[in-house]
Formats: sequence, C-alpha cells, structure tokens
Amino acid sequence: MTAYDKVRAARAKGRATAVDYIEEIFEEFTEMHGDRRFGDDKSVVAGLAWLGGFAVTVVGIEKGRNIKERSQRNSGSAHPEGYRKALRQMKLAEKFCRPVVCFVDTPGAYCGIGAEERGQGQAIAENLTEMMTLKTPIISVVIGEGGSGGALALSVADEVWMLENAIYSVISPEGCASILWKDASRANEASECLRLTAADLYGFNVIEKIFPERDEKFSLIKAELISTIEKNKAIPQAELLESRYKRFRKIGATI
Repeated sequence: MTAYDKVRAARAKGRATAVDYIEEIFEEFTEMHGDRRFGDDKSVVAGLAWLGGFAVTVVGIEKGRNIKERSQRNSGSAHPEGYRKALRQMKLAEKFCRPVVCFVDTPGAYCGIGAEERGQGQAIAENLTEMMTLKTPIISVVIGEGGSGGALALSVADEVWMLENAIYSVISPEGCASILWKDASRANEASECLRLTAADLYGFNVIEKIFPERDEKFSLIKAELISTIEKNKAIPQAELLESRYKRFRKIGATI
C-alpha cells in the first residue's frame, strides 16, 4: 500500500471507531459529560471503566458510525470544550491514581469561529502541558486519523501506539499539497513526503507499537494495554514523569 492508500484506509467508511474499541476492550464503561465551563462536546467520549481488574479513565475522539452520528459528533473534529472535558477526566484520574487510555481518531481540531472564540488553541496547549506532568500512566492509541494538534492534544503519553493503516501527521495531505503546491490534487505526493504511516513513525521513534488491522475484538491491544499499564503502575512516579519527558525530547534527535 502507498502512503495515500493508508490515508484512505484510515478514513474508510465502516472502520472501527473509538466507541467500538471502548465497548470491546473495557468493562462497565460509564461515560462522563461536560467541561464545567461551556458544554458537552460529543466529539470526545470520556469516562470510567474497568480493565484487567483495575479502574482506568478512558478518553476517545469519536467520529461517529453513520451519517446521523457523524453530524452529532462533528466527524471527530473536537471543539475546545471537548479537550477540556478530556483534561477534566484526566485530572480526576490523577487524583484517584487511575491510568489513562486515549483513542485518537480525528482529522484535526475544529477550526470554526466559535471554537476559536472559546479558546481552541489554549485548550490544546493546556492539554499538552498538563499531560506531560500528569502523575499517572498514560497510553494513547491512534486508531484512524491522527491529525495535527487535535490528535496531539490526546497523545502526550508514556507510549503511543498505532494501527497498521492509521496515520499521524502535522497536517492532512490535501492541506499540505494546497500550501506547498497550491494544488490539493497532489495529496498522493504529499502523503509520501509527510512520512505519516505507522511504519515511518515507528522508524522515527515517534511511536512504540504497531498493531495489525485484523485483531478480532481488539484482543491484542487489550492484552498489551493490561500488560503495559501493570508495568507502568509499578514505576515510581518521578521516574515515570522523567521517562515521559525524555521520550518527547529525543524525538527527531537522530533524523
């Protein structure tokens, strides 16, 4: 598959969404709503669940599984209140010593006037800052599109994983082609230049694991989540935070 083939696969109709992963992997998921400032953004699903006998906080960017849901969830383009809802749940996870698991699937944060007026950039920046020093284990999994700051706002983690046909990039191929060549039809070429595939990013040490697309009931991801969280819970807090900091500091150092 070419890079743009993987872009199309990541966006494909019928691809499993964050809600599908939550329903299959976790037990007794209880969704929490709202950011306590403005409202409840349905693009972000967040709440409490059980995994392997311990409580976790789960956050996912949800695109929707049909036309009606996609309309309600803004096709996974979150507003600032969505990121603030996610951070509110992560801070509660820290308070009660619960690990955090994030599922990322977004073309990017919503860039409408209302979102900008309510502080979209600030909400994303606050998530980046707070997640870097969150005193509990964090794992993020890119399950489809990992677009720009909208994806990064849930990806400051101890480990970042990707599905085989997922993508993770600073900009969409169409956006990149429009900026560089004033021609969005050159998205195929831009995809190759962006190095946005899981294999590329694994080679750059941006991510730690790649999972196959055919993973019945996401059993491989579930097993890895349980194993990794158990391992990270045993790491002293100061050491965990230092490791997370160094993980991001070394990205790009050998490129």
